[in-house]
Amino acid sequence: MNIPQIRVHSTPAQIEISTRQGQLSIEQQAGELQIEQPKAEVHINRIPGKLTIDQTQARADVDLKSVKLRTEEAAQFGKQDVLSGIARRIQEGTEMMEIENGFHAFSSIAKRNSEGPKKEFNIGYIPKAGSVKIEYDPGKVEVNATENKPKINYTVNKPNFSFEPSVVTINLKQHASLKIDIES
Repeated sequence: MNIPQIRVHSTPAQIEISTRQGQLSIEQQAGELQIEQPKAEVHINRIPGKLTIDQTQARADVDLKSVKLRTEEAAQFGKQDVLSGIARRIQEGTEMMEIENGFHAFSSIAKRNSEGPKKEFNIGYIPKAGSVKIEYDPGKVEVNATENKPKINYTVNKPNFSFEPSVVTINLKQHASLKIDIES
């Protein structure tokens, strides 16, 4: 006895998935920067110092006098000598008028005129302390500075984007099938 047999042959369906990756690209160019720094403005106002040394008195103390000072001294000495000469002659005249009183006017006048004044000796060529006058004006320096701020220019460049999305493709690679065979 033969029993018929059923044979079932099935093939499953197959799908195919293919993907293409998306791409993102970003380009960013560098920004542009310009900096300019103007020079600072500086103004300097200077009044120079002044040193004054007056040694006229010190030179006069060591007998190095100017012509003007010597002339003034000679005029003063001459005036003084004239006045003292007049006074001396008046005194001598008064003494001579008193001869009748027994006064020996001629001998005393002769003795006085024959004796000169006492001579004094001293070192006269050393200037006195403080005879040199020194004055100093230090002057002034004024500095005026004006700063100039920097000039900054900056340009931003926008980024460039490029985007391709991912692509997914689904296909049926193989259809499902069912095959039935009966064998006797």
